[in-house]
Amino acid sequence: MCKEYSDKSPNTSQKRLFLLKNKQGDEFEVQLNCAPLLDTNRQNIGWVVALQDITQNSRLEKMLTFQAVHDTLTGLINRREFEKRLESLIYEAHHDKAEHLLCYLDLDQFKLVNDTCGHRAGDVLLKQLSSLLKPVLRQSDTLARLGGDEFGVLLTHCPIEKGLDIAETLRKTVTAFRFSWDGQVFSVGVSIGLVSITEASGSLDEVLSHADAACYAAKDRGRNRVHLFQPDDIQAQERQGQIQWASRLQEALDKDLFRLYFQTIVPLENSDNTMPHYEILARMIGPQGEIIPPGAFIPAAERFGLMPKIDQWVIRNTLAWMGDQLRQNQQPVFCSINLSGASIGREDCLQLIQEQLEKRKVPANNICFEITETAAIADPANAARFITELKGLGCQFALDDFGSGLSSFGYLKQLPVDYLKIDGIFIQELANNRIDQAMVASINNIGHIMGLKTIAEFVEDAATLNILRQIGVDYVQGFYLSRPEPLESLMSVRVMPR
Repeated sequence: MCKEYSDKSPNTSQKRLFLLKNKQGDEFEVQLNCAPLLDTNRQNIGWVVALQDITQNSRLEKMLTFQAVHDTLTGLINRREFEKRLESLIYEAHHDKAEHLLCYLDLDQFKLVNDTCGHRAGDVLLKQLSSLLKPVLRQSDTLARLGGDEFGVLLTHCPIEKGLDIAETLRKTVTAFRFSWDGQVFSVGVSIGLVSITEASGSLDEVLSHADAACYAAKDRGRNRVHLFQPDDIQAQERQGQIQWASRLQEALDKDLFRLYFQTIVPLENSDNTMPHYEILARMIGPQGEIIPPGAFIPAAERFGLMPKIDQWVIRNTLAWMGDQLRQNQQPVFCSINLSGASIGREDCLQLIQEQLEKRKVPANNICFEITETAAIADPANAARFITELKGLGCQFALDDFGSGLSSFGYLKQLPVDYLKIDGIFIQELANNRIDQAMVASINNIGHIMGLKTIAEFVEDAATLNILRQIGVDYVQGFYLSRPEPLESLMSVRVMPR
């Protein structure tokens, strides 16, 4: 082999990859490095040869590549890759006059399973349904999990009549499915919105909006049905859904109808920080006094630009509570407060934090602000400036949902954070998934090399907790350790409203 290199490039270093097998049949990826030995006249007199086992690095790279385009829970294409493929179909329709279809699927009665049996049951249901839906589609079609209980299907080169037949088969497949959990049997339905992708189609956002509107129309007409997009679906959705949410959110802000909850973050080893550590969570009070979780109202708040106001409500009330319990000589606590991407970099948010810290006499180093990786990556320079200003006051920062994309580690070097909160998609199946274990170990190792503490969320059983302890993760939180509780229940301190 060195002779081959010598004939081609006698004075140039060479690299080549090989796949080797041992006697047991295990495969190893090896990189061969050949460097020339030159005499004083720069003539080749030999080669230095080194073999490097790159199996682990190669596997990690492949895992990261796979993770970037797939949903960890179901193994389906994720939203990012789905939108990329949809954009290609829109381009093809515009230039080649091809006709495709987009199906938007939203499960009916999924919340009942989640609320009755817990998130683990909901996850199992989603995986089982994913396996049932794939065989219904053609080889050329794409099935993706878009988030929560929502799926997307791309039907390539598919006329409307054929697409309606496929969508109806999907609906019947879901309707016939029976989900069993702990002796209980559940049936779920699915509302499906269809939109045609043709030469006349608009942008990616417009096509997705039309599919969402068609799905909403299917639900509005009684659920568990298929609906082909019509132009007046958009107006109906706006009238019934969006405007209603906008007014409810504004009313909640005006009337202090939000409440603070907390979830304990537990150190796995002895920690230098002896203060209890809590993540502060927002909840909304509904018309009948029911507690509305953030997953129900935050998407609408983001859509209507109300997240900065909600963030500021949470900051104001959290710091007021912390100030009260300090004045009553109760044990100091360390609180993590979530900040939305819309608040990062806003001067009014910075000013509010500074004013409230001073007003409530809360030590800034008792506060940690959590920002999502997605929000930070959207404008890393602005995020870094914002973080630096607040760290100058003494506040700490955590990067939430870390590790969901290939770009994670690159952006991490630009952000002066203190904690990494490992994305929950790697934790939920940790006990049974070696890939997730490798990912968590890699994130934890890199975090520690950079001097950061690591936190794992969604810890729901002892097996997961033990694996995280073996890996060396610093902190954990999840239902196995403690469920979110109203902040009022923690200490006898007045909380609402401020």
